[in-house]
Amino acid sequence: MAKYDLTPRIAPNLDRHLVFPLLEFLQERQLYKDDDILKAKIELLSKTNMVDYAMDIHKSLYQTEDVPQDMVDRRVEVVARLKSLEELAAPLISFLQNPSLINELRTDKQYNLQMLHDRYQIGPEQIEALYQYAKFQFECGNYSGAADFLYQYRALCTNNERSLSAFWGKLAAEILMQNWGVALEELDRLREIIDAKNFSSPLNQLQSRIWLMHWSLFIFFNHDSGRSGIIDLFLYDRYLNAIQTNAPHLLRYLATALIINKKRRPQLKELIKVIQQEQYSYKDPITEFLQCLFVNYDFDGAQQKLRECEDVILNDPFLGKRVEEGNFSTVPLRDEFFENARLFIFETYCRIHQCIDIGMLAEKLNMNYDEAERWIVNLVRNAKLDAKIDSKSGTVVMEPNHLNVYEQIIESTKALSIRTYKYANLVLESAQPQAA
Repeated sequence: MAKYDLTPRIAPNLDRHLVFPLLEFLQERQLYKDDDILKAKIELLSKTNMVDYAMDIHKSLYQTEDVPQDMVDRRVEVVARLKSLEELAAPLISFLQNPSLINELRTDKQYNLQMLHDRYQIGPEQIEALYQYAKFQFECGNYSGAADFLYQYRALCTNNERSLSAFWGKLAAEILMQNWGVALEELDRLREIIDAKNFSSPLNQLQSRIWLMHWSLFIFFNHDSGRSGIIDLFLYDRYLNAIQTNAPHLLRYLATALIINKKRRPQLKELIKVIQQEQYSYKDPITEFLQCLFVNYDFDGAQQKLRECEDVILNDPFLGKRVEEGNFSTVPLRDEFFENARLFIFETYCRIHQCIDIGMLAEKLNMNYDEAERWIVNLVRNAKLDAKIDSKSGTVVMEPNHLNVYEQIIESTKALSIRTYKYANLVLESAQPQAA
């Protein structure tokens, strides 16, 4: 199943700290050798300040209590740098930790800077030190402290590029702390900035949108409103163009969100068009399931792809989230996905056939006969479908109150013929005066 793992495509678009949760998931699912995962972690940690964590992993990987001298030297360097930054930022940090003094700050940044300079002798050097200290705390793995300092830094920063960097850092910190509500607010703010900002080149803006969509996966598959949020973001023209240009693998997550979100069913047509356009640059069982069902009307192929979808979901860090219920472990998204995918198969099959054999339908839905019959009965009752179930013959009879697929094609062809006839007459009429 490693062939369906998107981590190699997703990781380059994430902050290196955001890659750690993905590696933890892959290690738990045992998609790769444990030693390979540990080596990947050490490689990631080599460019952070999480030296103690790197030492622990090194000991676990090589079964030793000794660590390389460069790690020891690196730790000494990190501690010294941390103390230096702490001293530089101390006056401003002391001010920000006093609630009564914070009340003196206003939305006017220029006023704040002047007030800090006149009353407390805090200037640009201390403000820059606060940013560096917050960034250093983030690199050390102190995400809570980094988030607080970056938030306060933004209230004082007048450099747009630095402010944007602080927004990215705050978003990463909130994601890593799993504060999904705050993270969503930060995501929305960052999106507004990206869409409104005048970038030096369209390519930079495109890359920012691609980063934002990758980072958003953590939020959308954990926040209660995430299923609608990912559809709103990914289907927006500018972001959909970014997906097609440089990140077609994100179609997996958009397809999953649309399959499990019944209220957004009308937007499925737009996604299917994109899947068709991008099938040569990216495809997986989830996108192929939709193509088999809604483009080719290949029910056997859809059935096969649906079986493969389970492995894709279970081994995806964003889709395969497990929930412990007593002594059992479940994957809620997998269950919702299969329930809705079977509904798609049933509805599409019903559009083509008026009389359906329950046994054959059970096979296409990957169910046994009794399970399929109960599922169909509940579906007909709850959805108020115009259908009758004949238990003796083991069939479902659809009431012909709508055109099936074949009839829709015939009607569309008729309409096309009429329009063609009208256009031909218009061409002839316009040509006659010229001939005269």
